[in-house]
Amino acid sequence: MSKVYFEKVSYITELLASGQYSQVFVLVDENSKEYCYPILKEYLEPHKLIEISSGERNKTLSSCNLVWSALTNATADRKTLLINLGGGVITDMGGFCAGTYKRGIRFINIPTTLLSQVDASVGAKTGIDFQGYKNHIGLFCEAEAVLVDSVFHDTLPQKQLISGYAEMLKHGLIANQKHWQDCLDNGSNSFGNEIIQQSVAIKEEVVKADPTEKGLRKILNFGHTIGHAIETHLLGTSSELLHGEAIGIGMIAEAYISKSKGLLAESEFQIIVEELRKIYSSPKIEKASLNNIKRLCKQDKKNENGNLNMSLLQNIGTAVYDIPVEEEVIDQALAEIL
Repeated sequence: MSKVYFEKVSYITELLASGQYSQVFVLVDENSKEYCYPILKEYLEPHKLIEISSGERNKTLSSCNLVWSALTNATADRKTLLINLGGGVITDMGGFCAGTYKRGIRFINIPTTLLSQVDASVGAKTGIDFQGYKNHIGLFCEAEAVLVDSVFHDTLPQKQLISGYAEMLKHGLIANQKHWQDCLDNGSNSFGNEIIQQSVAIKEEVVKADPTEKGLRKILNFGHTIGHAIETHLLGTSSELLHGEAIGIGMIAEAYISKSKGLLAESEFQIIVEELRKIYSSPKIEKASLNNIKRLCKQDKKNENGNLNMSLLQNIGTAVYDIPVEEEVIDQALAEIL
């Protein structure tokens, strides 16, 4: 697994010195270029910038073409290093571009949003969206290293911190009741090194047990079947949600399904809903659109043989996976949240 270094963006100097790289490129979007690149730049040796447009709507093959073209035009060889500086879109897509360019060059992730620090940049998943389906094309590809530094939090609006908070709460719900409570005690206003390390450690433990998502790693997808579908459905609209905002709503829906399937006690369901509702509000979605959300759910990567499978909760701190879920139960869950 990739080594994660905390509170040490300056460690990039040592990594570059030991890597014997022929060229160094830094992948940014307009936001990370303006707010985060100046923090990193002082630690870099000569390098080239590659800039793409920000946002989930640009997590596509077209953006990959820009990256691959920039590398090709600069005669980048297989000893080239790509540094991905940005949020989850940058680390997901940058890793995918690095993993496929000349059958693989090395890359380092420097996640700048809370969401990417606790989730997207860790675990070797890379990829892009395709034909409206989230993370539909991708591969498992390990970064050389991941540098997590809370210095970048000062560049973020509160909305971005709340988005990352959802994944931290999820880590507690699926695997560690104490972390769930620690997150609630900490609140959603500030995130220090210790609680971020806790969250990353939970994900790393699950990934280490199941690197390519054949079994246990599926629990990390709690909240994501419905959350991804809602996120994708609203992409490009006035009601568009950040990833974590959609996952917050998805967790409410899938907690409801957990209760409906007899897995989760009513008392714990009420606790989960009460806490998540304090932070994540349901978007306005017309009833006529619910079939499209269900259609998107059917493209989820956990599904098998035409059956819709979900990762659900047994209690706060324990999740199960590969649970078949009927369409009418999804209808009930959507009605519950929307």
